[in-house]
Amino acid sequence: MNPQDVQGWVSDAAQAFAQADNLDSLKVARLAHVGDKAPISLASRALGSLSPDEKASAGKIIGEAKAEIGRLLADATARLEAERDARVLIEEVVDITLPVQRAHRGGLHPITIIKNEVSDFFIEQGFSVEEGPELESGWLNFDALNIPADHPARTMQDTFYIEPIESGMVLRTQTSPVQIRTMLSQQPPIYVISPGRTFRADELDATHSPVFHQVEGLVVDKGITMAHLKGTLDNFARHMFGDDVTTRLRPSFFPFTEPSAEVDIFFNGRWIEWGGCGMVNPKVLATCGIDTSIFSGFAFGMGLERTLMVRHGITDMHDIVEGDLRFTRQFGVGL
Repeated sequence: MNPQDVQGWVSDAAQAFAQADNLDSLKVARLAHVGDKAPISLASRALGSLSPDEKASAGKIIGEAKAEIGRLLADATARLEAERDARVLIEEVVDITLPVQRAHRGGLHPITIIKNEVSDFFIEQGFSVEEGPELESGWLNFDALNIPADHPARTMQDTFYIEPIESGMVLRTQTSPVQIRTMLSQQPPIYVISPGRTFRADELDATHSPVFHQVEGLVVDKGITMAHLKGTLDNFARHMFGDDVTTRLRPSFFPFTEPSAEVDIFFNGRWIEWGGCGMVNPKVLATCGIDTSIFSGFAFGMGLERTLMVRHGITDMHDIVEGDLRFTRQFGVGL
C-alpha cells in the first residue's frame, strides 16, 4: 500500500470538507471520503488479505489517515453548525420585549374606503372635492335645484324635516346642495365632486337605508356636451368595475338636469342601474348666477352603497350598516 496514495486521500477529503458551504453539501463530501465506498474505507477492508507484517505497517498508515480525516470532518461540521446557528439567530429572531398585540387593528369602513378611492380617482382627473353640511336649508336642497314646492320628493314621507317646520331646514336628501353652494361661491370653469352622507325616510331593508352615501359630480365650462358626460362616466365605470364594463344611458327625468338619463352598467352578465345624470338645467345655472349663453355643464350622482354592493356581490344592505367586523375585515383596514 502506497503511503503517498493514502496521503492523497486525506488531502482530497480536507479540500472537499473545506469547500462545503452548508451541512447538506458536507454530507455529500462525507459519504465520498468516509463512506463505505470511499478509498480509505476500501483500503481498510483490504487489510485482511495482507500478511501479518504488511498488515501491521499498513494498518498504522490507514489508522492515522482515518483519524486525520475524522478530525477534518469534525472541524468542518463544527464550523458549519456554528454558521447555521448564527444565521438562525438573525433570521428567526423574536423580540420578547414587546407585548403581544391582542387588540384588533382599527381601520376604515368599506364605504369610507370606496369614497376615498372615488375621490382619489377624480382628483387625478383634475377635479376638486367639495363638502357641505348635512343639515341644509330647503332652498338649497330643493328650490335652487328646480324642485318645486309641490314636488313629491318634498313630502314628509320622503324627507326628514327639522322642527320647527317653519325653519325650512332639512336633512339633505342628496349631496346636490354642495353643487349649488359651489356654483354660488365660484366662477366657472368648475370641476368638482361632492361625496357625503344623505338622508331619506326609507325603511332599512336589503336594498334601502334611511342613511346612505352618494358621490355627485359637477362640471360647468364652455362647450360642455353630453359627449363629455358619457366619456367621464365610461372612464369612471372602468375604474370602479374593470376595463370590460359597458355603460349605457337611458332617457329619464330629473328637475335639475335637461336632458336627463339613468346610467346603467353591464356587469357580471346583466344590466344594472348605477345612478343618474344629465346636462345641468339652465334654470339651475341661472339661479346660481351663471351665464347660460356662455357656459353649460353636466352632473351625475351614484350611490356608494350600490357601487360597493355591485362590485363585491353584496346582496343585503344590513351587512354594510350593522358594523359586523366579520364583514368589514374582508376589505382590509384601508389606511
